[in-house]
Amino acid sequence: MGLSVLRRTFLAAANNRGLQRFVQRYGFRLGAARFVAGESLDAAVPVLRRLNENGLLTNTTLLGEGVRDEAETRAVVDAYRALLDRIQTEGLRTNVALKLTHLGLAIDEELAHRNLAELVEHAATTGNFVRIDMEESAHVDATLRIYHRLLESGHSNVGAVLQSYLFRSEDDLAALLPLAPNLRLVKGAYLEPPEAAYPEKRDVDAAYVRLLEASLAGGGFTAIATHDEALIEHATAFTRERGIPNERFQFQMLYGVRPRLQLDLVRRGYAVLVAAPYGPDWYRYLMRRLAERPANVLFLLRNLIRG
Repeated sequence: MGLSVLRRTFLAAANNRGLQRFVQRYGFRLGAARFVAGESLDAAVPVLRRLNENGLLTNTTLLGEGVRDEAETRAVVDAYRALLDRIQTEGLRTNVALKLTHLGLAIDEELAHRNLAELVEHAATTGNFVRIDMEESAHVDATLRIYHRLLESGHSNVGAVLQSYLFRSEDDLAALLPLAPNLRLVKGAYLEPPEAAYPEKRDVDAAYVRLLEASLAGGGFTAIATHDEALIEHATAFTRERGIPNERFQFQMLYGVRPRLQLDLVRRGYAVLVAAPYGPDWYRYLMRRLAERPANVLFLLRNLIRG
């Protein structure tokens, strides 16, 4: 069986405006707060601090994407500059992740590059790091072009993401490895056409293992972003057998997903980063989290029943 009907349903729902209005009216109170650190930065800061106090690294994202107004991208850049300053002021062990369509990629690639370069440079002044999240396959080429440009310009405090369900990702990794990249490896959370992505979970998992091993063996830094315990144990065994130091990789997981596993890995001596986004535009993020794991759907339904 390929991609489940349930997963397809939630991924399609991510773009349903009517459902978005309903869920955003009630969803945060009824369970979305499990996966989103808050609807404002002020609400998110205590969550990030608590995670840090439990021995976890964090990143955060001002949720949003698909901006098609240049003036709006300026407001997004200003918000991220303020976020980076707030992280420094609060002394949080938190970096930033963002989507390029939030910075104007759907308008103009040069606009997105200019906005991102400004934020990467500002992050450097605060001793911080920016992760470029990967979006739908239609945006991969432009995203990687921008990432290549930043690396070749000497920016070392920026990273990107590769998705194992895309057929192209192994070639993309091979092209990046000579630049000693900082890469997060994920399975993928968008509804992709059959010509772009593996439909079967076993193929996605096998591709993830190939990306993981090639990235770890090739230098740079690898963020292993998965909640799949089999993949996590494969990674720990591979790094141990190859003598790859813990400083060359970390595990990354989502806020609200497998928290006990996160703490267990910390107790075992591994660095674990928890992605804890915030902001009022959380609907599409929630739909993708529900698409990823049936347990997340059950959690939300229980809260809806309790009312």
